[in-house]
Amino acid sequence: MELSRRLQAVASLITAGHRVADIGTDHAYIPIALVREGRAASAIAMDVKKGPLKKAKEHVTQSGLADRIELRLSDGFEKLQPFEADTAVLAGMGGPLMIRILKEYEEITFGLKECILQPQSEVAKVRAFLLEEGFLFIREEMVKDDGKYYPMMKVAVPAAGSCRQQEKKQDSASKWGETELRYGKLLLEMQHPVLREYLDREMAIRRQILSGLEGKAGEQIARRRDELEEDMKYIRKGMGYYAV
Repeated sequence: MELSRRLQAVASLITAGHRVADIGTDHAYIPIALVREGRAASAIAMDVKKGPLKKAKEHVTQSGLADRIELRLSDGFEKLQPFEADTAVLAGMGGPLMIRILKEYEEITFGLKECILQPQSEVAKVRAFLLEEGFLFIREEMVKDDGKYYPMMKVAVPAAGSCRQQEKKQDSASKWGETELRYGKLLLEMQHPVLREYLDREMAIRRQILSGLEGKAGEQIARRRDELEEDMKYIRKGMGYYAV
């Protein structure tokens, strides 16, 4: 079993030696790889759907790791106990669902040491939520896999009730503007090559759409044109990081 480029990148962000809970594990590829490579002594593979979990059990059994990887039918953190895991992996799900899981089970969330997140949508909202809640961005990564772009992040979880949590909220939120929320402050600062490729593509797409709107009128057309120009403004700001 070989991990896809996306899953390899997600797995590479996990701190070695941590107890891992993979939320929405699908076929349990990440837990199997981590335990097999010795990067995790044990793991909990969790999914809300019985079908994928059944497939995950087959893969875990075939890998000979059934004694070290536990499978649980669970909606988010529902079946995870406080302080039972050091790292939670939430990959391949929508940003709003990711936020819901982290908010709905705060006693679990704030018992973790770190979260590895790979949202499939509304990434800026996920980043904004993490900053507001006092999570500390440790690393951001971005890969292109099968023609699609996948941003991901490793964040340290603030201790529940920590007196520094409010300080972190104020300090982190003040350093991230709209451009950084959209594209990732750490990715921009490191001039990540995959992000640059993504920005180039997004600019080209919007220019093409705007070209197709030339000569057309109407309220809906005007609103769409404004949206595209707004996007292009932030894309240019993102590209500005690469001009340094």
